[in-house]
Amino acid sequence: MRTASSVATGLALIAMFTGDAAVFGQQMKQIADPNFDTKIADPAFTKNHPRILFDEAHHNASTTSGRYKPFVDLITNDGYRVTPNKREFSKATMSGVRFLVIANAATRKKSVPGRHAFSEKECDLLRRWVRQGGALLLIADHAPYGQAAENLAKRFGIDMRNGNTYDNEHCVRGAYWQLVFSRENKLLGDHPITRGRGPKERVRRVMTFGGQSLKGPQRSTAILKLADTAFDRLSKDKKKTISAAGRAQAISMRFGKGRVVVLGEAAMLSAQVLWIGRVMPRTEMGMNVAGIDNRQFALNIMHWLSGILD
Repeated sequence: MRTASSVATGLALIAMFTGDAAVFGQQMKQIADPNFDTKIADPAFTKNHPRILFDEAHHNASTTSGRYKPFVDLITNDGYRVTPNKREFSKATMSGVRFLVIANAATRKKSVPGRHAFSEKECDLLRRWVRQGGALLLIADHAPYGQAAENLAKRFGIDMRNGNTYDNEHCVRGAYWQLVFSRENKLLGDHPITRGRGPKERVRRVMTFGGQSLKGPQRSTAILKLADTAFDRLSKDKKKTISAAGRAQAISMRFGKGRVVVLGEAAMLSAQVLWIGRVMPRTEMGMNVAGIDNRQFALNIMHWLSGILD
Protein backbone atom coordinates (compact mmCIF):
# COMPACT_ATOMS: atom_id res chain seq x y z
CA MET A 1 0.00 0.00 0.00
CA ARG A 2 1.33 3.43 -0.90
CA THR A 3 1.79 6.00 1.82
CA ALA A 4 0.60 9.60 1.46
CA SER A 5 4.25 10.60 1.15
CA SER A 6 4.97 8.21 -1.72
CA VAL A 7 1.80 9.25 -3.55
CA ALA A 8 2.74 12.90 -3.19
CA THR A 9 6.23 12.18 -4.42
CA GLY A 10 4.71 10.33 -7.34
CA LEU A 11 2.59 13.33 -8.26
CA ALA A 12 5.64 15.56 -8.11
CA LEU A 13 7.67 13.26 -10.32
CA ILE A 14 4.81 12.88 -12.79
CA ALA A 15 4.75 16.66 -13.04
CA MET A 16 8.52 16.70 -13.43
CA PHE A 17 8.43 14.06 -16.17
CA THR A 18 5.62 15.72 -18.10
CA GLY A 19 6.78 19.29 -17.60
CA ASP A 20 3.55 20.34 -15.90
CA ALA A 21 4.01 23.13 -13.35
CA ALA A 22 0.83 22.24 -11.45
CA VAL A 23 -0.73 18.95 -10.37
CA PHE A 24 -4.46 18.84 -9.61
CA GLY A 25 -4.47 22.61 -9.21
CA GLN A 26 -1.52 22.64 -6.82
CA GLN A 27 1.63 24.59 -7.68
CA MET A 28 4.78 22.47 -7.59
CA LYS A 29 8.06 23.91 -6.31
CA GLN A 30 11.37 22.18 -6.88
CA ILE A 31 14.56 23.84 -5.67
CA ALA A 32 18.07 23.03 -4.46
CA ASP A 33 18.07 22.18 -0.75
CA PRO A 34 19.61 25.21 1.03
CA ASN A 35 20.19 23.12 4.17
CA PHE A 36 22.14 20.27 2.58
CA ASP A 37 25.46 19.71 4.33
CA THR A 38 28.27 20.22 1.81
CA LYS A 39 31.13 20.42 4.33
CA ILE A 40 34.11 18.11 3.80
CA ALA A 41 36.15 17.07 6.85
CA ASP A 42 39.17 15.89 4.84
CA PRO A 43 39.26 17.53 1.37
CA ALA A 44 40.90 15.56 -1.43
CA PHE A 45 42.74 18.64 -2.74
CA THR A 46 44.29 21.20 -0.39
CA LYS A 47 47.11 22.63 -2.51
CA ASN A 48 46.40 22.00 -6.19
CA HIS A 49 42.77 22.65 -7.08
CA PRO A 50 41.63 20.89 -10.30
CA ARG A 51 39.56 23.12 -12.53
CA ILE A 52 36.21 21.72 -13.63
CA LEU A 53 34.32 23.24 -16.53
CA PHE A 54 30.57 22.95 -15.88
CA ASP A 55 28.48 23.29 -19.02
CA GLU A 56 25.71 25.90 -19.07
CA ALA A 57 25.80 26.70 -22.79
CA HIS A 58 23.25 24.13 -24.00
CA HIS A 59 19.95 25.09 -22.32
CA ASN A 60 20.94 22.91 -19.36
CA ALA A 61 18.24 22.14 -16.82
CA SER A 62 20.92 21.51 -14.16
CA THR A 63 23.24 24.45 -13.49
CA THR A 64 25.82 25.60 -10.95
CA SER A 65 23.42 28.11 -9.39
CA GLY A 66 20.29 25.98 -9.79
CA ARG A 67 19.50 22.37 -8.95
CA TYR A 68 23.17 21.36 -9.06
CA LYS A 69 24.36 24.03 -6.64
CA PRO A 70 24.65 21.46 -3.77
CA PHE A 71 26.83 19.24 -5.99
CA VAL A 72 29.00 22.22 -6.97
CA ASP A 73 29.32 23.35 -3.35
CA LEU A 74 30.22 19.81 -2.28
CA ILE A 75 33.02 19.29 -4.80
CA THR A 76 34.26 22.87 -4.28
CA ASN A 77 34.69 22.06 -0.59
CA ASP A 78 36.54 18.91 -1.67
CA GLY A 79 39.12 21.14 -3.37
CA TYR A 80 37.90 21.44 -6.95
CA ARG A 81 37.49 24.79 -8.69
CA VAL A 82 34.27 24.96 -10.73
CA THR A 83 33.88 27.33 -13.68
CA PRO A 84 30.54 27.68 -15.54
CA ASN A 85 30.82 27.37 -19.31
CA LYS A 86 28.66 29.75 -21.35
CA ARG A 87 30.03 28.99 -24.85
CA GLU A 88 29.77 26.19 -27.38
CA PHE A 89 32.59 23.69 -27.16
CA SER A 90 35.58 24.59 -29.29
CA LYS A 91 39.36 24.33 -29.15
CA ALA A 92 39.41 27.69 -27.39
CA THR A 93 36.73 26.65 -24.87
CA MET A 94 38.50 23.40 -24.00
CA SER A 95 42.04 24.80 -23.98
CA GLY A 96 43.70 23.88 -20.68
CA VAL A 97 40.59 22.04 -19.46
CA ARG A 98 40.95 18.53 -18.10
CA PHE A 99 37.56 18.00 -16.43
CA LEU A 100 34.10 18.63 -17.89
CA VAL A 101 30.64 18.15 -16.37
CA ILE A 102 27.53 18.21 -18.57
CA ALA A 103 24.18 17.81 -16.80
CA ASN A 104 20.84 17.69 -18.61
CA ALA A 105 21.69 19.59 -21.76
CA ALA A 106 18.60 20.30 -23.85
CA THR A 107 17.49 21.82 -27.11
CA ARG A 108 15.81 25.20 -27.28
CA LYS A 109 12.55 23.47 -28.24
CA LYS A 110 12.39 20.27 -26.19
CA SER A 111 9.30 18.98 -28.00
CA VAL A 112 10.90 18.93 -31.46
CA PRO A 113 11.92 15.31 -32.28
CA GLY A 114 15.35 14.51 -33.66
CA ARG A 115 17.01 17.56 -32.15
CA HIS A 116 20.35 17.33 -30.35
CA ALA A 117 21.87 19.74 -27.86
CA PHE A 118 25.36 19.37 -29.33
CA SER A 119 26.55 19.91 -32.89
CA GLU A 120 28.41 17.11 -34.64
CA LYS A 121 31.50 19.31 -34.54
CA GLU A 122 31.23 19.64 -30.76
CA CYS A 123 30.79 15.87 -30.38
CA ASP A 124 33.86 15.14 -32.50
CA LEU A 125 35.90 17.68 -30.55
CA LEU A 126 34.90 16.24 -27.13
CA ARG A 127 35.66 12.71 -28.30
CA ARG A 128 39.19 13.76 -29.28
CA TRP A 129 39.55 15.74 -26.06
CA VAL A 130 38.71 12.70 -23.90
CA ARG A 131 40.90 10.39 -25.96
CA GLN A 132 43.82 12.75 -25.36
CA GLY A 133 43.35 12.67 -21.58
CA GLY A 134 40.17 14.60 -20.71
CA ALA A 135 37.71 13.44 -18.06
CA LEU A 136 33.98 13.74 -18.78
CA LEU A 137 30.95 13.38 -16.51
CA LEU A 138 27.91 13.26 -18.80
CA ILE A 139 24.46 13.24 -17.18
CA ALA A 140 21.29 12.87 -19.24
CA ASP A 141 17.99 12.27 -17.50
CA HIS A 142 14.66 10.86 -18.70
CA ALA A 143 13.14 12.10 -21.97
CA PRO A 144 13.80 14.54 -23.57
CA TYR A 145 17.35 14.78 -22.18
CA GLY A 146 18.44 11.41 -23.57
CA GLN A 147 17.53 12.52 -27.05
CA ALA A 148 19.40 15.79 -26.59
CA ALA A 149 22.64 14.04 -25.58
CA GLU A 150 22.45 10.80 -27.57
CA ASN A 151 24.78 11.91 -30.38
CA LEU A 152 27.49 12.81 -27.85
CA ALA A 153 26.98 9.54 -25.94
CA LYS A 154 27.32 7.54 -29.16
CA ARG A 155 30.80 8.97 -29.66
CA PHE A 156 31.77 6.80 -26.67
CA GLY A 157 29.72 3.77 -27.70
CA ILE A 158 26.92 4.42 -25.19
CA ASP A 159 23.28 3.94 -26.08
CA MET A 160 20.68 6.19 -24.45
CA ARG A 161 17.12 4.90 -24.64
CA ASN A 162 15.46 8.31 -24.01
CA GLY A 163 12.52 6.99 -22.03
CA ASN A 164 11.62 6.61 -18.35
CA THR A 165 13.01 3.70 -16.33
CA TYR A 166 11.09 1.84 -13.61
CA ASP A 167 11.40 -1.29 -11.48
CA ASN A 168 8.58 -2.64 -9.32
CA GLU A 169 10.90 -4.94 -7.36
CA HIS A 170 14.08 -2.95 -6.63
CA CYS A 171 12.61 0.33 -5.48
CA VAL A 172 11.36 2.28 -2.52
CA ARG A 173 8.09 0.71 -1.45
CA GLY A 174 5.19 2.31 -3.28
CA ALA A 175 7.47 4.36 -5.54
CA TYR A 176 8.64 2.25 -8.49
CA TRP A 177 10.44 5.26 -10.03
CA GLN A 178 12.81 5.48 -7.02
CA LEU A 179 15.27 2.71 -7.82
CA VAL A 180 17.62 1.20 -5.24
CA PHE A 181 21.09 -0.13 -6.10
CA SER A 182 22.80 -1.82 -3.17
CA ARG A 183 25.34 -4.46 -2.23
CA GLU A 184 22.48 -6.52 -0.82
CA ASN A 185 20.48 -6.63 -4.06
CA LYS A 186 23.72 -7.03 -6.10
CA LEU A 187 22.86 -4.12 -8.42
CA LEU A 188 25.80 -2.01 -7.26
CA GLY A 189 28.77 -2.77 -9.50
CA ASP A 190 32.25 -3.47 -8.15
CA HIS A 191 34.41 -0.51 -9.16
CA PRO A 192 36.83 1.97 -7.53
CA ILE A 193 33.91 4.42 -7.48
CA THR A 194 31.89 2.11 -5.21
CA ARG A 195 34.92 0.93 -3.19
CA GLY A 196 36.38 4.38 -2.47
CA ARG A 197 39.80 4.87 -0.87
CA GLY A 198 38.87 3.03 2.30
CA PRO A 199 35.97 1.88 4.52
CA LYS A 200 34.74 5.43 5.17
CA GLU A 201 34.29 6.02 1.43
CA ARG A 202 32.72 2.66 0.65
CA VAL A 203 29.37 3.04 -1.13
CA ARG A 204 26.69 0.58 -0.02
CA ARG A 205 23.39 2.00 -1.28
CA VAL A 206 22.55 4.44 -4.07
CA MET A 207 19.09 5.65 -5.06
CA THR A 208 17.97 7.14 -8.37
CA PHE A 209 14.77 9.05 -9.03
CA GLY A 210 13.42 8.06 -12.43
CA GLY A 211 15.78 8.69 -15.31
CA GLN A 212 16.55 6.60 -18.40
CA SER A 213 18.50 3.42 -19.08
CA LEU A 214 21.94 3.17 -20.69
CA LYS A 215 23.93 0.48 -22.47
CA GLY A 216 27.70 0.77 -22.63
CA PRO A 217 30.26 -0.91 -24.87
CA GLN A 218 32.03 -4.11 -23.86
CA ARG A 219 34.98 -2.27 -22.32
CA SER A 220 32.75 -0.26 -19.97
CA THR A 221 31.62 -1.05 -16.42
CA ALA A 222 28.00 -0.87 -15.29
CA ILE A 223 28.12 0.76 -11.85
CA LEU A 224 24.36 0.97 -11.27
CA LYS A 225 23.05 -2.21 -12.90
CA LEU A 226 19.40 -2.54 -13.80
CA ALA A 227 17.71 -5.79 -12.78
CA ASP A 228 15.80 -8.15 -15.05
CA THR A 229 12.61 -6.66 -13.61
CA ALA A 230 13.45 -3.13 -14.79
CA PHE A 231 11.62 -1.70 -17.77
CA ASP A 232 11.51 1.45 -19.86
CA ARG A 233 8.51 3.44 -20.93
CA LEU A 234 9.47 5.00 -24.24
CA SER A 235 8.88 8.70 -24.89
CA LYS A 236 7.53 8.11 -28.40
CA ASP A 237 4.80 5.78 -27.14
CA LYS A 238 4.17 6.24 -23.41
CA LYS A 239 1.88 3.20 -23.30
CA LYS A 240 4.62 0.92 -24.63
CA THR A 241 7.16 -0.64 -22.29
CA ILE A 242 10.36 -2.53 -23.09
CA SER A 243 12.66 -4.53 -20.84
CA ALA A 244 15.69 -2.71 -19.44
CA ALA A 245 17.42 -5.95 -18.39
CA GLY A 246 21.16 -5.83 -18.97
CA ARG A 247 21.20 -2.04 -19.05
CA ALA A 248 22.34 0.46 -16.41
CA GLN A 249 21.86 3.93 -14.95
CA ALA A 250 25.57 4.61 -14.38
CA ILE A 251 28.47 3.57 -16.61
CA SER A 252 32.21 4.22 -16.40
CA MET A 253 34.92 3.61 -18.94
CA ARG A 254 38.44 4.50 -19.94
CA PHE A 255 38.62 6.03 -23.38
CA GLY A 256 42.08 6.42 -24.83
CA LYS A 257 44.05 8.36 -22.22
CA GLY A 258 40.85 9.77 -20.71
CA ARG A 259 37.94 8.70 -18.53
CA VAL A 260 34.17 8.91 -18.89
CA VAL A 261 31.27 8.48 -16.45
CA VAL A 262 27.74 8.60 -17.86
CA LEU A 263 24.64 8.80 -15.66
CA GLY A 264 21.09 8.21 -16.87
CA GLU A 265 19.52 10.16 -14.02
CA ALA A 266 20.36 13.62 -12.72
CA ALA A 267 18.65 13.95 -9.32
CA MET A 268 20.94 11.32 -7.76
CA LEU A 269 23.77 13.89 -7.61
CA SER A 270 21.52 16.80 -6.66
CA ALA A 271 19.98 17.66 -3.30
CA GLN A 272 16.49 19.03 -3.85
CA VAL A 273 13.36 19.76 -1.92
CA LEU A 274 9.98 19.70 -3.58
CA TRP A 275 6.44 20.20 -2.48
CA ILE A 276 2.97 20.59 -3.99
CA GLY A 277 0.91 23.04 -2.00
CA ARG A 278 -1.01 21.29 0.76
CA VAL A 279 -0.78 17.91 -0.98
CA MET A 280 2.88 17.50 -0.12
CA PRO A 281 4.41 19.98 2.34
CA ARG A 282 8.04 18.90 1.69
CA THR A 283 10.09 15.93 0.54
CA GLU A 284 13.76 15.41 -0.24
CA MET A 285 15.19 14.10 -3.48
CA GLY A 286 18.84 13.35 -4.16
CA MET A 287 21.90 13.30 -1.91
CA ASN A 288 19.85 14.70 0.99
CA VAL A 289 17.67 11.58 1.30
CA ALA A 290 18.40 9.71 4.54
CA GLY A 291 19.91 6.23 4.48
CA ILE A 292 21.68 6.37 1.11
CA ASP A 293 25.28 6.97 0.00
CA ASN A 294 24.67 9.28 -2.96
CA ARG A 295 26.80 12.02 -1.39
CA GLN A 296 29.84 9.74 -1.21
CA PHE A 297 28.98 8.34 -4.63
CA ALA A 298 29.23 11.86 -6.08
CA LEU A 299 32.62 12.45 -4.46
CA ASN A 300 33.93 9.07 -5.57
CA ILE A 301 32.91 9.74 -9.17
CA MET A 302 34.95 12.94 -9.15
CA HIS A 303 37.86 11.18 -7.42
CA TRP A 304 37.93 8.49 -10.11
CA LEU A 305 37.71 11.02 -12.93
CA SER A 306 40.57 12.99 -11.37
CA GLY A 307 42.70 9.87 -10.94
CA ILE A 308 43.03 9.70 -7.15
CA LEU A 309 40.84 6.58 -7.27
CA ASP A 310 42.14 3.85 -9.55
